[in-house]
Amino acid sequence: MTALLEVKNLRIAYGKIEAVKGITFTVHTGQVVTLIGTNGAGKTTTLRTLSGLHPPLAGTIHFDGRPLTGIPAHDIVARGLAHSPEGRHIFPRLTIAENLQLGAFLRKDTAGITKDTQRVYDLFPILGERRNQAAGTLSGGEQQMLAMGRALMSRPKLLMLDEPSMGLSPIMMRKIMDTIAELKATGTTILLVEQNAQAALSLADHGHVMEVGKIVLSGTGADLLHDESVRKAYLGED
Repeated sequence: MTALLEVKNLRIAYGKIEAVKGITFTVHTGQVVTLIGTNGAGKTTTLRTLSGLHPPLAGTIHFDGRPLTGIPAHDIVARGLAHSPEGRHIFPRLTIAENLQLGAFLRKDTAGITKDTQRVYDLFPILGERRNQAAGTLSGGEQQMLAMGRALMSRPKLLMLDEPSMGLSPIMMRKIMDTIAELKATGTTILLVEQNAQAALSLADHGHVMEVGKIVLSGTGADLLHDESVRKAYLGED
């Protein structure tokens, strides 16, 4: 089976500091794949490089059978890879509806954009109810919903989510995770970086544990969830 995303020996540096040290992994269509690890492991840096926001030092990235290295970020979005970043980065002075419209800025299919906007409102009813409200007035959880919805508006082949539950209440975190599960059930391919290892591995078909820029353990989500070393390091169990 050909991978939708294929990363081989990827190395990434900030100046002389190598943040990612030769990682290799794949994501197949319809899968949820998660990267877990402590802060500083290189997870966010990996996503930023995949989406064209940071250049790789070495290695190859292929998406849908085509190389991504050196491709501008907007062209990567056009090819079908969308990124909901850590920290959300919504446009606070624009309305919810305007933020969603920006997610579809490369598209010309008006009817399709209208349909996908309604899909976002169906996923997150609170956004539909407040569509004319300034995004900056939303709660953290609502802003996370908007960030995810905006990424979906490009109709991606692969959706990358970076720390979608960070800073959220338990109730709101559950809502976000339930939505990711719903997206998975409808066939959306997802690469998930998530601090809540238990939630991430419970959703994932496959997972990779990153430590100081390297993948140190890989397996199915279920296998990693029950791995003793993972449970001790990331699930707070003795």
